[in-house]
Amino acid sequence: MAGNFWQSSHYEEWILDKQDLSAKRKSDLQHLTEEEYQKIIILFANFIQALGESVKLRQQIIATATVYFKRFYSRNSLKCVDPSLMSPTCLLLAMKVEEYGPTLSNKIMTSCNNLTKGKFQYAFKQEYPYRLVNVLECEFILLEMMDCCLIVYHPYRPLTEYCAELNDDSILPLAWRIVNDSLRTDACLLYPPYLIAIAAMHLACVMLKKDCQKWFAELSVDFDMILEITQLLLALYDLWRDGYDEKRDIYAILEKMPKAKTNPVAPRS
Repeated sequence: MAGNFWQSSHYEEWILDKQDLSAKRKSDLQHLTEEEYQKIIILFANFIQALGESVKLRQQIIATATVYFKRFYSRNSLKCVDPSLMSPTCLLLAMKVEEYGPTLSNKIMTSCNNLTKGKFQYAFKQEYPYRLVNVLECEFILLEMMDCCLIVYHPYRPLTEYCAELNDDSILPLAWRIVNDSLRTDACLLYPPYLIAIAAMHLACVMLKKDCQKWFAELSVDFDMILEITQLLLALYDLWRDGYDEKRDIYAILEKMPKAKTNPVAPRS
């Protein structure tokens, strides 16, 4: 991994502008509301998480796969490639990039079948339609779209360092979970990872009723951005709190989603 985030492709190519992100989603939002679109992205972030956990991958690999997934659909419509095919594709590519030793391709595909028949049966009411050859073909599409910019910086390392500096062991577990939750929002596409880490810490301190304002005040960061990230997270929590039931509601939303061809083709630039 490159040693400097500010000189990395993550910073130079993949910190996106809100207006550009909205413009790229315009075709999908002709069929879906903004909230329905976000619910679809949350579903597949959950699917990637469950897929990674089923083969006991580290959270960083799962997070990298989720960022790849969000990057792809930040520049392409949902109808370009079926998200249920892109999900294992992102995970297998993330395993290679993160230099994960064992080859688990067949296990990943088996898990896709098991999850669609089991835990996610409410969303996928048919047998998983793809095979490993489809994933390998899709990987070329993903690589081309990202222009081989594969290094992803995550908030986990700065979060660990900041919590050590704050010297309060009770904050890290909750802040870590908040960082994981941030992968269900657009935060990883819009903000540097160290700001996501600080926002997660700040929210954790509020939830735990920790008075750490002096420490935060001494940070030389743009607190308007911290507030924006916090608002993204709070919007996610409001969605969950206000009665959104994925098992009940997501299938109808997926029926409205623009459909991809079963055999993906490379998107035109």
